[in-house]
Amino acid sequence: MERGKMAEAESLETAAEHERILREIESTDTACIGPTLRSVYDGEEHGRFMEKLETRIRNHDREIEKMCNFHYQGFVDSITELLKVRGEAQKLKNQVTDTNRKLQHEGKELVIAMEELKQCRLQQRNISATVDKLMLCLPVLEMYSKLRDQMKTKRHYPALKTLEHLEHTYLPQVSHYRFCKVMVDNIPKLREEIKDVSMSDLKDFLESIRKHSDKIGETAMKQGNDPYVAEDLVCPREEAQQQRNLDNIIFQQPRIGSKRKPKKDAYTIFDTEIGSTSPKSEQDSGILDVEDEEDDEEGARETFENYYRKQRRKQARLVLQPPSNMHETLDGYRKYFNQIVGFFVVEDHILHTTQGLVNRAYIDELWEMALSKTIAALRTHSSYCSDPNLVLDLKNLIVLFADTLQVYGFPVNQLFDMLLEIRDQYSETLLKKWSGIFRNILDSDNYSPIPVTSEEIYKKVVGQFPFQDTELEKQPFPKKFPFSEFVPKVYNQIKEFIYACLKFSEDLHLSSTEVDDMIRKSTNLLLTRTLSSSLQNVIKRKNIGLTELVQIIINTTHLEKSCKYLEEFITNITNVLPETVHTTKLYGTTTFKDARHAAEEEIYTNLNQKIDQFLQLADYDWMTGDLGNKASDYLVDLIAFLRSTFAVFTHLPGKVAQTACMSACKHLATSLMQLLLEAEVRQLTLGALQQFNLDVRECEQFARSGPVPGFQEDTLQLAFIDLRQLLDLFLQWDWSTYLADYGQPTCKYLRVNPVTALTLLEKMKDTSRKNNMFAQFRKNERDKQKLIDTVAKQLRGLISSHHS
Repeated sequence: MERGKMAEAESLETAAEHERILREIESTDTACIGPTLRSVYDGEEHGRFMEKLETRIRNHDREIEKMCNFHYQGFVDSITELLKVRGEAQKLKNQVTDTNRKLQHEGKELVIAMEELKQCRLQQRNISATVDKLMLCLPVLEMYSKLRDQMKTKRHYPALKTLEHLEHTYLPQVSHYRFCKVMVDNIPKLREEIKDVSMSDLKDFLESIRKHSDKIGETAMKQGNDPYVAEDLVCPREEAQQQRNLDNIIFQQPRIGSKRKPKKDAYTIFDTEIGSTSPKSEQDSGILDVEDEEDDEEGARETFENYYRKQRRKQARLVLQPPSNMHETLDGYRKYFNQIVGFFVVEDHILHTTQGLVNRAYIDELWEMALSKTIAALRTHSSYCSDPNLVLDLKNLIVLFADTLQVYGFPVNQLFDMLLEIRDQYSETLLKKWSGIFRNILDSDNYSPIPVTSEEIYKKVVGQFPFQDTELEKQPFPKKFPFSEFVPKVYNQIKEFIYACLKFSEDLHLSSTEVDDMIRKSTNLLLTRTLSSSLQNVIKRKNIGLTELVQIIINTTHLEKSCKYLEEFITNITNVLPETVHTTKLYGTTTFKDARHAAEEEIYTNLNQKIDQFLQLADYDWMTGDLGNKASDYLVDLIAFLRSTFAVFTHLPGKVAQTACMSACKHLATSLMQLLLEAEVRQLTLGALQQFNLDVRECEQFARSGPVPGFQEDTLQLAFIDLRQLLDLFLQWDWSTYLADYGQPTCKYLRVNPVTALTLLEKMKDTSRKNNMFAQFRKNERDKQKLIDTVAKQLRGLISSHHS
């Protein structure tokens, strides 16, 4: 029973749920029905739900059917009424068609009349519009007719004015007509035609002065201080008809502002053919007839002036454009300057003989432009010049160019400022040239004292180079100067360089102080850069010998002494005393000192290299048992080489020779020490040590002989003191003294380092076992090996205590 009740309750609940879902489906939008149907399929009673859904659908179908049956009769009635209306409509259509046909027939004549009226009205409007347009076009046609008449009668300036009015005033009002467009298209041609004809004589004149500017400028520059000479080219006398008569070419007029009649314009152009002296008539000239056109006079004049100035500006630009190869020859520069001078001489003449065509402001503007372009061109092209003679000639030409134009009133300060820039370039080209000169002198020198066989030759050399030596003067011929030929040659070339610098400073309107300063600065560059570099190159050559180096030191010493004479030389040609404030000093002393020091260092290096070459020939038998009695052959040869070398040093400054000798001895001592201690020598005998001692004695004997004067007592021997004390310690076997006195200032073997002693002792350690060479040292000890071991142990103790 309970189960039955529970099943019934569930069935009722399910039925209620299905009913709710059906209502929701009926009332919900189809887009949102998905979740509702999903709830049906999520349950287990979807079969029952489908049955209920089918039942509900059948119910709705019955209701629809009932509703359709209810309204069917009304539908049928409506169709019947509609059929009746269609018949009536057809009748109405037939009546309308018949009425229209009758109306068309009756109104046909009226339509024709109306069409004729319409055409008449249209023609009337067209005629009226045509009249209006013709009224607008008539002035254009009249102006165009006037233009053609003016052109036909060669009244070109009024024609230009008419053309201007036609273009800017009349044609814009009727610009949409084709004939106007044709006129507009023809206006440039007409204007060019008018311009070509009206300016033909002017062009002839402009061409004439363009062709003759070169000749005018050439003559003006030849007679730069007399402007009237150049003006004779522009305005020659009657008897000089071969030159262009500029007045007859350009102008013959009353002054502007004259109101007399018949009136001639200020700028009536005359025939430009050579020799023509009579102007054309106004009508024949075809330039300007202003008798009836006072209003056009000013505009025509302005047009004339503007055209002239514009063309002259163009000519100026052409004149100022230098040829690409101008820098190659002086003639290129000369032609360039002639054209510029000729151009501005003509402009200056026109300025002073006419009114209004050019004015001072116009010429100043033109000159400013020309000046900047000329300077720019000169800067560019002069930078290509590598020949100082060409640069000097160019400078002289620029000075002449500037002076000529200055006579005509043109400011030329910028040209002289630019010449100061070219001066620096000139100095650089001189330095390059003299670099080659010095190189040739130094390369061709034999680096031997100059031999003198007669008084004439002696005076010649002394005349070339300031040298005084009373001792040499007293010597009989033949004799030798201490310096080689490059000394007087270099000295004279320095003077030639100074002369070359002085040439450039001429005519630059510089003060004596400025010239002096320029020469001194350039000479300093010659000494400190060019000559110094040449000397350094010679000194650093790989094949340079000691003899050449010694001679270079002697030569630079004498050149250094001559610097004061160079100072006096500059003072004499500039008249500026060296004591003057801000006077630049010559740096020649420093140059020659630096070269001498470089040569000295090269001598030291060269000597050391020669010593090393001899030491490479050393062939010691470190295991020999024989006791030698003479020094090694290689060392004898080395000492002989050093003696001959230092004999050449007699003319060197004392300190140089002493330094070279001391440096050689120190290097020799150091090299011998390294030879004795080198790692490849693992063993050596007492016999080898005694042979080595003989070589060191030979070195000491050389030091005592005084190869170079000026050393005090045994100063030179001190170079070998380290070797001497080391050898004495081993050969005398004086270890007790060494060990007892070590570290004391009065120690006999103060120069012997315990590390060095231990190294050498270790080399002798093994040899004592193999031979009986130490027999002479067994006075106090029987076991020599034990003694060596004891000494070595004590030396190690000294070394360790020294390091701690």
